[in-house]
Amino acid sequence: MIALEGDFAYSFILGVLAAVNPCGFILLPTYLLYYLGTELHREKESPATTVRRGLTVGVAVSSGFVGLFIVVGIISRAFTTVIRDNAKYAALVIGIALVAMGIAMFRGWKPPISQPNVAMQKQRTWRNMFLFGIVYAVASIGCTIGLLVSVILGSVGRHGFVSGVISIALYGLGMGLLVTSLTVALAFARFGFVSNLKNSFPIFDKVSAIAVVLTGLYLTWYWFGAITNRASDGVIGRVERVQTDVAVFLQNTGAYVLAVVFLAVIATAIIVIRRSPQREI
Repeated sequence: MIALEGDFAYSFILGVLAAVNPCGFILLPTYLLYYLGTELHREKESPATTVRRGLTVGVAVSSGFVGLFIVVGIISRAFTTVIRDNAKYAALVIGIALVAMGIAMFRGWKPPISQPNVAMQKQRTWRNMFLFGIVYAVASIGCTIGLLVSVILGSVGRHGFVSGVISIALYGLGMGLLVTSLTVALAFARFGFVSNLKNSFPIFDKVSAIAVVLTGLYLTWYWFGAITNRASDGVIGRVERVQTDVAVFLQNTGAYVLAVVFLAVIATAIIVIRRSPQREI
């Protein structure tokens, strides 16, 4: 019998914290706001359809994020410092790209995921949100790759291959359950938002665009400071304090309680989907 060793709860909580790390923390609320904005335009849908898409989007974003980190971590144990130090340049480009994207959205451009349902829309939704997960990972990699390699992938060497694989899986599960459960919660809340904001869709589009621009500006400023070795200023300091409060709350809540909450949200979504007679997407 294979003896399993390792702090698996710690691996899971590290995955949860990966979604709210200092480098990419600002992307999480922006993603949720953007997702909600796309949902407000879909009025004639059953709850099961909305919740099913929420699950799809959450899993797609999580897959992109975790997939990139696992691939980079596996192939780069000897190059962790090089990757961490150079990822800031890619993250700077992402910040600038988000500013341009937000400006385009403010002027009326709509990303493919926000278009009405047509043939291939499901495939485009998955692809675009998977790519967003990769962008999220690149923006976050400077803060996260060291822990992923030394603590999670390092468990392969300390406790054996099987225990190491379980640790890696739990790391990905922690991040994925947080993002997916938040997305599903918004999918449930979407119906109340639609009834209350029916006449405010154009304004909400502008708010989403402004949020993307501000996120891009923040990431650009954050990573420009990292490249030039500038000390944290008031804006970055305030965001980091909020991020720290969120991270401390999640740590204090504990891996087991978080897992139960996340799984309860997702299980409820699955029950809603399975009980619905409708199969549209």
